[in-house]
Amino acid sequence: MKHLVLLIEGKRADRPSYMTGLGKKGFEVESVQTGSEALKKMKSIEPKAVIVDAASMRTSGTRICNGLKKVSPEIPVILIISEDQKGVEMECADEILQLPFTLQKLLNRLKPYMSLSQNKKLVVGCIELDLKQRWVYCNGKRNRLTPRLFILMETLMRRPGEVLTREELFKKLWETDYLGDTRSLDVHISWLRQALEEDPRHPSFIKTERGVGYRLEVEKPKRPSRVEKKSSAPAK
Repeated sequence: MKHLVLLIEGKRADRPSYMTGLGKKGFEVESVQTGSEALKKMKSIEPKAVIVDAASMRTSGTRICNGLKKVSPEIPVILIISEDQKGVEMECADEILQLPFTLQKLLNRLKPYMSLSQNKKLVVGCIELDLKQRWVYCNGKRNRLTPRLFILMETLMRRPGEVLTREELFKKLWETDYLGDTRSLDVHISWLRQALEEDPRHPSFIKTERGVGYRLEVEKPKRPSRVEKKSSAPAK
């Protein structure tokens, strides 16, 4: 099934439309040219995400994003702004991309929102992952993950206790078969440990399997004993 994305894109863009690129990547794209048209369109469709190409409309996009959030607060909004844009309200959108950037970067920002299900949270042991907003909660710590760290965290949580090879994780995060240098994976593991661990240098959750890869180790809650201990106190 193709994921439906609503694209708000003006005519004044001095670059190719994102509609073509998104279509080639398997998305179904509905395109409108103004915020008001988008609000009308939202009455008849329910997109997985809305992309506001404010740079193509020579506007900050803040007003459009706020209008969309007022009508459908649960639908993620990705705002694209120009290279020299200033004064944008960071809270108006779920993601903000500043030109220039590649189509792949836009896809990386979209991807976490495409896998949302009825269950908005993934819970493994004491770790909770918010599948919509990308927040991770662990032992009182709360951090919002970048799209790539979110994918890494979700991948580990979907297969707890299982060793995932460096090659497998690298291909998952960067969508490439090129494995010439996987050190960037180690950097992302380090960042993820900082978000989770009380002592990132001596991790309790994300373990390294030397020469192989990484695994998520989460202790299972101990079962209460079914055998009641007899009291040593004499019965009255």
